[in-house]
Amino acid sequence: MTDTVLILDFGSQVTQLIARRVREAGVYCEIVPFDKAEEAIERLRPKAIILSGGPSSVYESGTPAAPEAVFRSQLPVLGICYGEQTMAAQLGGEVTAGTHREFGRAEIEVVADCPLFEGVWPKGTRDTVWMSHGDRIDRIPPGFEVVAVSANAPFAAIADEKRRLYGVQFHPEVAHTPRGAELLRNFVGRIAGCRGDWTMHAFREAAVERIRAQVGKGRVICGLSGGVDSAVAAVLIHEAVGDQLTCIFVDHGLLRQGEADEVVSLFRGHYNIPLVHFDGEATFLAALQGVSDPEDKRKTIGRLFIDVFDAEAGRLGGAEFLAQGTLYPDVIESVSFTGGPSVTIKSHHNVGGLPERMHLKLVEPLRELFKDEVRALGRELGLPERFVGRHPFPGPGLAIRVPGEVTREKLDILRRADAVFLDEIRKGGLYDAIWQAFAVLLPVRTVGVMGDARTYDHVCALRAVTSTDGMTADYYPFPHDFLGRTATRIINEVKGINRVVYDITSKPPGTIEWE
Repeated sequence: MTDTVLILDFGSQVTQLIARRVREAGVYCEIVPFDKAEEAIERLRPKAIILSGGPSSVYESGTPAAPEAVFRSQLPVLGICYGEQTMAAQLGGEVTAGTHREFGRAEIEVVADCPLFEGVWPKGTRDTVWMSHGDRIDRIPPGFEVVAVSANAPFAAIADEKRRLYGVQFHPEVAHTPRGAELLRNFVGRIAGCRGDWTMHAFREAAVERIRAQVGKGRVICGLSGGVDSAVAAVLIHEAVGDQLTCIFVDHGLLRQGEADEVVSLFRGHYNIPLVHFDGEATFLAALQGVSDPEDKRKTIGRLFIDVFDAEAGRLGGAEFLAQGTLYPDVIESVSFTGGPSVTIKSHHNVGGLPERMHLKLVEPLRELFKDEVRALGRELGLPERFVGRHPFPGPGLAIRVPGEVTREKLDILRRADAVFLDEIRKGGLYDAIWQAFAVLLPVRTVGVMGDARTYDHVCALRAVTSTDGMTADYYPFPHDFLGRTATRIINEVKGINRVVYDITSKPPGTIEWE
């Protein structure tokens, strides 16, 4: 059985980064709300627990606290930022309102040797970490010792070796703490004794067995969106249950240029998986007429997807299961763990279940994975690199890249502009260095001069971001000559656009889509 680490979320916007670092160490982990700890300990049987940061102050009434089951478990516990503070307060220490705040880079001094810092920071080391706290610990609980200090945090790291309880005021999970990942590896490996054997091969074998156990001899339909997630889910399920699976590719008219042909070719030609190609462009565009709110668009498109799947399930003779490529970020973003800053960021199709009118059960074999892990699984399954490495594409497709009402004319303009942008990225050898790149047709039109004539046409925005897991993103720094060349091509080749802009917005944890 794979070793597991449980992460309790107290509302930090970077809790998912803790999970990324733990999984990078080859250890499986799950994030659950702090108040679901007891159920999770019973279900997962973890070898260690990590308490995340959060926006609350432990001395205020009604603030989150770690359930007593955490400390009764006798498991190793690591508290990070707020996690350290609630641990200290709950075990007999004292936390006070911040008069010595630390936000951003700070220097710590290691004042004692500790297994948590072994091979990373020996006693006497000074190094940079990332702080983000307004309150601070002024008295540590009985049994704890000081491991590290900073200018404004006298207990920047603490440890109770006998009980294997550790706390750090800084954030080891973020890249701004350069050796933080090594610290987390020490916790899960040296202290908790996790084997670090969680691999995509191991996940594949376990997932196949889970799918077979869930599905039995039932029929499964899998909704293909044209993206990597649903494709990987489909191939994994086909490996598990063979021809019990039928894929339904809903061509809703909101796809990128050439996307439909590529998907059909992959599944009918390369894998010979049974596939229904549903032409729903007219239906979807009619339903989107007059709809401008992005959330309403998502709901409208999601409802129509369900209608198609429901109808096809009946036509295929009573499928019992609907498979989809839900990922772990979908779950994290769609669920409010604390009511704090990590509240719902956006809605994702069917996270939390299907409509009651459907008599289908969900199969979501990728629900535990981040995006880069899905790519690794795709390679493990043998999907072509051109498909595995393609940029993410949302289920609602181009509908959310046309702010305002969606029309066929706008979609055609956007498709051509998007194709030019991606073509230039590929020609420049930049495609694999970018997480996601796409064009957006802005809901404004401008006056311009082209040749000897005035124009009144659309503005196209280009967006390209770098990311690892799709939870945080930064803009890609294209050279000016690339942007100039791409803009010139779009204006020359795409009738209906007379201006091109580049979006250099960075994104904190959350959606990297335009909306």
